[in-house]
Amino acid sequence: RFVGTDAAYVKAAQLTVTSDVSGVVKSVEVREGQRVDAGDVLFRLDAEPFEIALANAQASLLQAEMSVRSLKAEYQRARQQAHAQQALVDVASRTLDRFEVLAKQGSLATTQWDQQQATYLSAIATLNSLEEAAAATLARLNGDPDLPVDRFPDVMKARAVVAEAQRQLDHTVVRAPFEGIVTAVDSLQPGMLIVSAMSAFGTTGAVGLVSDRDLWIEANLKETDLTRVQPGQAVEVRIDTYPDCRWPGTVESIAPASGAAFSPLPAQNLSGNWVKVVQRIPVRIGLGSSGCDVIIVPGAMVCA
Repeated sequence: RFVGTDAAYVKAAQLTVTSDVSGVVKSVEVREGQRVDAGDVLFRLDAEPFEIALANAQASLLQAEMSVRSLKAEYQRARQQAHAQQALVDVASRTLDRFEVLAKQGSLATTQWDQQQATYLSAIATLNSLEEAAAATLARLNGDPDLPVDRFPDVMKARAVVAEAQRQLDHTVVRAPFEGIVTAVDSLQPGMLIVSAMSAFGTTGAVGLVSDRDLWIEANLKETDLTRVQPGQAVEVRIDTYPDCRWPGTVESIAPASGAAFSPLPAQNLSGNWVKVVQRIPVRIGLGSSGCDVIIVPGAMVCA
């Protein structure tokens, strides 16, 4: 009528809290066994190298923005020079036309005619040079002189570097991601160098955090006992540490596979000597509140 098991354990959300940036520990803000809330500071890294990196990135961003503005001004200046040169070309062209009429009438010296032709051709060459310079500057502006400064690749790249430098600086202050009890604090001391997991195969320093709110029971029931077990059914829980206390519980979920199914070594004997063994199926049981004012330790054995 009732299903029970002794193969059950208290589980809790737990995490090894460290930083994804490498640095020297400046201070540890918590002590062993201290309870913290989400967002509380656990420890700090020396922020000076990251502040220097951020200042350098901000300077590079400012330089990139100044370069783009200078390029825009250079393009406008090239356009103005081209327009001014176009006016000189027009004047030289009209003068050349008048000189041509005078030359046909014999009223103009050959030397003057040659000089005016040279002046006109020189003006044309200067105009072409200015237009080519303006086109080259326009190409560096991605073909759009009105494109906002923030849309230029060099500026976007510099802004990304600033954002990354700011992120790393922010991560020199390591905070608790959820409320719980701090542990393994003694393994972290000021002056210790932390190498992030992104730079190495494993972290070199961290603080443990175990939740005292997000608790549940993992009960390993025999497959033959799960015939009528369904999520939502009530459970009575007794923790071996406190035999006189009882906790109400609720079946939250039944694992879709046995524990052996996730084992790296198969349980089946392929040699032909096969023995049928009843499998254990993990069942998650939500833990309710009890009248007992006790501390529940994750990993403790449970009867359910």
